[in-house]
Amino acid sequence: MIALIDYKAGNLTSVKKALATIRAQVFVPAMPEDLADAGGIIVPGVGHFGATRALDASWIEAILGRVGEGRPLLGICLGMQWLYEGSDEAPDCPGLGLLSGCCYRLGSTVRLKADTTDDTNPDSRSVRLQADRDVKVPHVGWNSLAIQRDEASIVDGIPPNTQVYFTHSYAAPITGDTVAVTEHGAPFAAIVQRGYIAGVQFHPEKSGEAGLRILRNFVELVG
Repeated sequence: MIALIDYKAGNLTSVKKALATIRAQVFVPAMPEDLADAGGIIVPGVGHFGATRALDASWIEAILGRVGEGRPLLGICLGMQWLYEGSDEAPDCPGLGLLSGCCYRLGSTVRLKADTTDDTNPDSRSVRLQADRDVKVPHVGWNSLAIQRDEASIVDGIPPNTQVYFTHSYAAPITGDTVAVTEHGAPFAAIVQRGYIAGVQFHPEKSGEAGLRILRNFVELVG
């Protein structure tokens, strides 16, 4: 049974329908304690990063507890960004911190610092430069995936240059956890995976057969 987290940051109906299409068993937990019996967790979402404040300490403790037990976690769109340490969109709102780095506005430039003194702090390794006004934000519509790690289970059966549907203004940095990148002004992380933790910046529930395949791959990860 997969827990679909509802923190009032988007319509869950389309995600639930997509999961029903692939015959996944899903429930929407009313409280953190309901995650005790979840075989896997999906955190979807759209809109402002600040909406993740609704996932308070009790939800964070429950989600991290299940992840610590080896139960798979998938973040979709804003849910993927929440897996990181934070976002420039709401600097005072921390992310879950399972993945290293900070999400940034599309069109802004990330420049790595050569003279970093704190390798554990991603913000000490990069700075944001002036936004490129030629990059249309938000990024809305179909775009292609450039697979970087085809051995990652989340992209099993996904061919290179597969088209998927995006709608977002902020994106996650490309790191060692990145499985696929997409370019909009500059490349950004479109799919990530570290063990049982995965995320997709696009909306698989709106991405046709490719999106359903991604969801099936996650369900298989749940087992």
